[in-house]
Amino acid sequence: MKQLETVRGPIDAADLGVTLMHEHVFVLTGDIHENYPTEWGSEDDRIADAVQRLHGAYDAGVRTMVDLTVVGLGRYIPRIQRIAEQVPINLMVATGVYTYDDVPFFFHYRGPALNEMVGAQVPDPMVDMFITDIRDGIAGTGVKAGMLKCAIDQQGLTSGVERVMRAIAKAHLETGTPITVHTHPGSRTGLDVKRVMCDEEGVDPGRIVLGHSGDTSDCDHLAELADAGFILGMDRFGINLDTTFEARADTLIEMVRRGYTDRMVLSQDASCYIDWVEPAVMTALSQWHYTHVFDDVLPYVLERGVTKEQFDAMLVEVPRAFFEGR
Repeated sequence: MKQLETVRGPIDAADLGVTLMHEHVFVLTGDIHENYPTEWGSEDDRIADAVQRLHGAYDAGVRTMVDLTVVGLGRYIPRIQRIAEQVPINLMVATGVYTYDDVPFFFHYRGPALNEMVGAQVPDPMVDMFITDIRDGIAGTGVKAGMLKCAIDQQGLTSGVERVMRAIAKAHLETGTPITVHTHPGSRTGLDVKRVMCDEEGVDPGRIVLGHSGDTSDCDHLAELADAGFILGMDRFGINLDTTFEARADTLIEMVRRGYTDRMVLSQDASCYIDWVEPAVMTALSQWHYTHVFDDVLPYVLERGVTKEQFDAMLVEVPRAFFEGR
């Protein structure tokens, strides 16, 4: 039986149950959080609020949640450990670097950035950092990463984005750990993922979730990516700023109708707290939470032809097959 890493230790893939494949607990801007902590307030209160929200997700049926908070998003595993001790949900954490443009300054004069200076190919330290998080655990906590994550947004394949992407691919090939890529489907960035990570680096597209695929209603493009072997992350339900609830749900319905149930996973990209958004603005995003897919999306799609078995497959069977490498 395939063993998967969670914050509390390894579990069998058969025990994943209903799995939200793209969520966060906290998304923080590290320097701001450390130097201007007024909005964050009490650490204990934030943890208590997260525990309550995760219990709510468990009550809705969730058994596993993948927290894709990596470097660039404020990952701090001791805080997540405190929460995991108090909730029955399996929390899986990730390793990687989140950037839409340049790599963090830490990497500017390390690894491949030195190639021209030394006249040779210098290994990227990111690869070993990711592998260490997977094999040994993160920052001495003993918690091992169960996913790799990088990003490409509408800025496209910048040199920094490409460098992280290749490092993620190399860490995957060394460890077998699956990958999620934040993409911008309106810019067709999934095709960049295919060229760099699959065609050039050799990653099987079936081991990659193309996150945020549901941000577009271009079902022909989504079908192209699914036919190439990728898993589509229909994982931003509740974020109705540049699109609508109906557009997201109708796209899911159409992709199910076309026969792609086994190529899609569902989630909300929600969090207990994210400092990217003014708190007052969050009140306008009333559906952006961990149970929206159950409370609102499920009844909408059932009324329009998606079966309960198909819906459940995207939450249970597809995640399990993905992690098992099937």
